[in-house]
Amino acid sequence: MPSINFKGKSLVQNYHLQVPFHELKPVKAKSLAKKVSLHDNLVVHGDNLKALKALLPYYHGKVKCIYIDPPYNTGNEKWVYNDNVNSPMMQEWLGKVVDREDLTRHDKWLCMMMPRLKLLREFLTDDGAIFISIDDNEVHWLRGLMDEVFGEQNFIASVIWQKVFSPKNTAKYFSEDHDFIVVYSRRLESWVPNLLKRSAEAEARYENPDNDERGPWSSSDLTARNYYSLGTYEVTSPSGKKFKPTMGTYWRVSPEKFKELDKENRIWWGNNKNNMPRLKRFLSEVKAGVVPQTLWLYQDVGHTQDAKRELLALIAFEKSEDVFTTLKPTGLIKRILNIATDQDSIVLDAFAGSGSSAQSVLQLNNEDGGNRKFILIESEDYADELTAERIRRVIKGVPKAKDETLRKGLGGSFSYIELGQPMQIESLLKGKKLPAYEDLAGYVFYTATGEDFNAKKINRKTGYIGESAKYDVYLYYEPELEYLKNTALTLDMARKLPKGSGKRRLVFAPTKYCDAVHLETERIDFCQLPFEIYKTAKPGKT
Repeated sequence: MPSINFKGKSLVQNYHLQVPFHELKPVKAKSLAKKVSLHDNLVVHGDNLKALKALLPYYHGKVKCIYIDPPYNTGNEKWVYNDNVNSPMMQEWLGKVVDREDLTRHDKWLCMMMPRLKLLREFLTDDGAIFISIDDNEVHWLRGLMDEVFGEQNFIASVIWQKVFSPKNTAKYFSEDHDFIVVYSRRLESWVPNLLKRSAEAEARYENPDNDERGPWSSSDLTARNYYSLGTYEVTSPSGKKFKPTMGTYWRVSPEKFKELDKENRIWWGNNKNNMPRLKRFLSEVKAGVVPQTLWLYQDVGHTQDAKRELLALIAFEKSEDVFTTLKPTGLIKRILNIATDQDSIVLDAFAGSGSSAQSVLQLNNEDGGNRKFILIESEDYADELTAERIRRVIKGVPKAKDETLRKGLGGSFSYIELGQPMQIESLLKGKKLPAYEDLAGYVFYTATGEDFNAKKINRKTGYIGESAKYDVYLYYEPELEYLKNTALTLDMARKLPKGSGKRRLVFAPTKYCDAVHLETERIDFCQLPFEIYKTAKPGKT
């Protein structure tokens, strides 16, 4: 299969594996929650590549819908390449604005996107999908990159969104009226889109001029251009007028089926009973909704000016014109959520910007009684003063808002999280940057098993941190140097270890005073902190 090639590709293909796990530090003062938790709605402030890696142990394979709005790489966005890849060429790229005159701007954009897409794929459920907003500057490169990371066979659609409501007469060549939304699934055979609610205009097409007891109906053509050997017969209307398909067309049904439909009053001959027959399709018998289409008009999902008005109705952010040139309306994101989520789905946005995704989730929950959860990641300094502040106001309400639901507030909560120090296992026993127990538990569990970590299962008294397909996993650790110097797995501790599910036990501890024979008798595999975790590491699920 053809593959995409670009400068730096060989250096970033596996860079996501080299990114260290970081502590996730809850910030109570910036949260809007009774209890700050990694299992709440989340706003994470920090580099999105590092944040994704840090969140992976908690949300691997659990996200139903990912929506991202990355830099379009127009040359005017002032985005900066920040991945500290160990390469002279890429070190030269670090910290520099990517402008339109940069001859390697497409390479830099692809190098930025590849590791993030590889991590994002690991978050998706098997029946999940990712939606990516993009424009003509990078859509062709994005499709090639997505084919490589997600698989060409998992491509779903390239949606066209009409982003403006009037043409730009100042355009030099063409008025640019649309963006793309590129859609890929985790596994296409598992992904099933939700039907969209039929519009009032579509509902109005169903009428009942003959007072049929089955209710409103619309008619459709009974002929088609596809050749059908039995589709050339003649039919007679109730008034005696005879009809055959026009030249080059054929009846869609056999003569027997036509007679059956006519007997059931499913053929419409017109008010005077002498028109070309059409098939009656009853509203009560059609699907509860309509299949999503790939053309989204601004009348249905909003346009960029709607997005700006929505933001300014909540918060007057002085930098918004400079920072957000690609704001998205909540109508657009809600369309995505309606297609791709259930009422209890997790939604992830790794380029959160102004927080439109969170507002869309909260609005949809308010409309249908759902319990969807959002995870937003924002790397810029406005993560608190704009991204999180918008969500606070949407939840609590804005007294001067014109919209009644926004005045009252949508309710809900979120926890504000900042990235802490990288968890450098090698420095644990030296007392440097000791991570919190839960952070290290998530790190060792996911790294050793490649499976989802659930912090709710932690039992600090016994050291139990979770169950994998092969092990019950235990961690003896406290972020205190004296504890680390004086704690070891002894024979007595090994014998008192809970039997759990009956599987072998995988125990992480600073050291052990127990020989291999006794460990085998107790069905224990021991991993010393900090060194031996890498010996048991398994690759993540694909």
